[in-house]
Amino acid sequence: MRGSFMAAAAIAALLVGGAGQAETLREALVQTYNSNPTITAQRAQLRGLDEAASVARAAQRLQLAGTAGVNQDLTRTGGGNGRNFNAGVDVSYPLFSGGRIRNQIRAADTRVEAGRAVLRATEGDIFTESVAAYMDVTRDRAIVALNENQVRVLESNLRASRDRFEVGDLTRTDVAQSEARLALAQSDLALAQGRLRGSEENYRRVIGVLPGELQPPPGLPPLPGTPEQAVDIALANNPDLISILAEVRAAGLDVFVARADRLPTVDAVGSSRYTNFLGSQDERFPSAPPGTLPNTESNSGLGVQARIPIYQGGLVGARVRQAQAFQSQLLEQGIAIERSVVADARAAFAAYRASLDAIRSNEIAVAANRLALEGVRAEQGVGTRNVLDVLNAEQELLNSQVSLVTARRDSYVAGFQLLNAMGQAEAADLNLDGIGPLYDPQINYDRSIRRRSDFGDDPRPTATATRTVAGPPAPEAGRSAPRTPAQGPQPTSRNTPTTEPRQ
Repeated sequence: MRGSFMAAAAIAALLVGGAGQAETLREALVQTYNSNPTITAQRAQLRGLDEAASVARAAQRLQLAGTAGVNQDLTRTGGGNGRNFNAGVDVSYPLFSGGRIRNQIRAADTRVEAGRAVLRATEGDIFTESVAAYMDVTRDRAIVALNENQVRVLESNLRASRDRFEVGDLTRTDVAQSEARLALAQSDLALAQGRLRGSEENYRRVIGVLPGELQPPPGLPPLPGTPEQAVDIALANNPDLISILAEVRAAGLDVFVARADRLPTVDAVGSSRYTNFLGSQDERFPSAPPGTLPNTESNSGLGVQARIPIYQGGLVGARVRQAQAFQSQLLEQGIAIERSVVADARAAFAAYRASLDAIRSNEIAVAANRLALEGVRAEQGVGTRNVLDVLNAEQELLNSQVSLVTARRDSYVAGFQLLNAMGQAEAADLNLDGIGPLYDPQINYDRSIRRRSDFGDDPRPTATATRTVAGPPAPEAGRSAPRTPAQGPQPTSRNTPTTEPRQ
């Protein structure tokens, strides 16, 4: 645990220190945190779990209902038809429910805990995806620059080869080799530019905007020295594990809720009734002296009502077994998630260490290939090397440079994936509150369980996540999009983007 706190503090300090004129990784993560639809949708789902906790608490509160009606008898009684107006109020308060309400509240609160862990996991996953998108753009821009430089070098080589061919120093074969290698380099440049465009679009999908000039990312914090250390931290902090353990506890409480149906329930009840016969008493009882029968009556009462289940057709047993089966399912899923967490931590650790080794090897290769290219060019000048040798040396240098750029990207992404597997890649770990406060789920939970009004709706939902296309805003929830009368009905495209309400 101490190591996890040190890692979180280190990455927070590094992200804060990376600010500059160009767009930084921290700024990209802040943009992701504020506008990514997956994160904002998960927050909305968590708010729904908060309301489920409020729903569970409503069952332990006073229940009040009113009734009113006008009745007209259709059968003749005595000398006329009876009619009346009646109104009443019923009140009930649970005194004993066999533990059902208490366990429902505990289960709802436990699912809120699980939902918060899921939100943490979602943040970590999306941040990892954002880091990968950031590093993909950085890598692909570097590769495009390397290929552009290669094209310029080969164009210069081709001009020199043609000039030497004109004076008889080279053969037509040498010129053709230079032409072929330039054409291949131009093809590689086009492919690299296409990959860069795809990476930039993926950046916009995840982060919400097209990338500007990107600064190099800050260094990663110290990571565990062994895979066993990484696994230990992951098993203690991974939010997916925390979430499934909470779900298992909630499912165990659901079993107690189901068993409560075998026990009696006791409620305090009260009622008050008012009836107005609307002047029909004299018609119903013509033998009574006029004015002697009351036209209205009222009554009130209090009491205690018990319900004792004796036999329910096997319903309770089936519900208990069903809840136990769901709990068993979650227990098995917990083991599957634990396996996945262990595998992810070990795989990320291995990928990170392998990429570090690849960086060192490619740095040596780049230096060696640069020196070899200089030597081959010098040897060509004295006639001991030919044009093809120079072209091959240039290509080998380019390949090693591309491999080095790719290894650096892979190393950073694998390191961040390891942080995510260990539960250390969330907003609180990355110090993203410098631009604004972080989303606090406790605020909505406290507000939800305090609200007791049956008319306390929230404002109409609107989307918080930003769109990535120009066009009219998405219609609000529950409303259709406006249509210009002169245009008439418009066909709906299957490719039209839609935005679900969320925060």
